[in-house]
Amino acid sequence: MQTRINIILLVARYVMYVCICRGITESHIQAAVRDGARSMKDLRQQLGIGEECGSCGSSAKQCLREASSNQTSTSSLSYAAA
Repeated sequence: MQTRINIILLVARYVMYVCICRGITESHIQAAVRDGARSMKDLRQQLGIGEECGSCGSSAKQCLREASSNQTSTSSLSYAAA
């Protein structure tokens, strides 16, 4: 039983669910940003986030901002290296 709890805790550290209704994780949002999502409307169209109960909206916006910021930083580093 303790091993199972440890595994669940380990997985919980790396997977943050943003939308429980749709099973959307922070990683899904990061991938959507890499694929061109720039707004909540984009996330809604690509992932269906916020279409059920809507309680994920603020967390989804925060993840979108962070992922967009990380994407911009990564792009800037790419140009600097070239």
